[in-house]
Amino acid sequence: MWVQVRCGLTPRSLAALSVVLIVAVGFAVQHFWAGRPEPVRAPERVTGPAPPVRTVGAGPAPTPSPLTATGVSGAPGPSPSGGIVVDVSGKVRRPGIRRLPPGSRVADALAAAGGVRDGVDVTGLNRARVLMDGEQVVVGVPGTVPGPAAPVAGGGGIAGAGAAAGAPVSLSSATVDQLDALPGVGPVLAQHIVDYRAQHGGFRSVDELREVNGIGDRRFEDLRPLVRP
Repeated sequence: MWVQVRCGLTPRSLAALSVVLIVAVGFAVQHFWAGRPEPVRAPERVTGPAPPVRTVGAGPAPTPSPLTATGVSGAPGPSPSGGIVVDVSGKVRRPGIRRLPPGSRVADALAAAGGVRDGVDVTGLNRARVLMDGEQVVVGVPGTVPGPAAPVAGGGGIAGAGAAAGAPVSLSSATVDQLDALPGVGPVLAQHIVDYRAQHGGFRSVDELREVNGIGDRRFEDLRPLVRP
């Protein structure tokens, strides 16, 4: 009544003012209650031993399978130490596969095979030649030298010579006389082949015959079926 008389408010205005004041007080109480500090419990201290930490590291390398170690064909591959594998056959005391250190020579392969049998002529064998991995050393078994066949009509020189039956001549172990017997290869060219073999440590493939002085494309094609590395 005092406010109504003092301020000249009507009963309706006084009621509206009262509602506004009540709502404002309610908001103030709610804000104060939401912002009050709350006690927080400190975490308990762990005094026991810490759990073991598992270290994940690289596991041991898988053991290669026989297929990976020897290849698809099953042929023995190079030794893990980086050596070479050669096949020593012919007139030696213990022929077979031999593993030798890198840089080994024909003489080392013969020694690993027990040496040459008594009475075997090794004059045409270059025992100082450096061996290559996968090479075959044949001792005392000269290859069958193919003779020239009848020339084909329209051909000239060695182009008409065909390969006779027999084993191909090894470029890495044949003597000058054996190379000279090949069709179209004279003593001079045979010596060029031997010189190239001594300078490069043998022939890794028949295609290297192209690099020998005096052998052109036509002569190479005629000699390809008659020789092997």
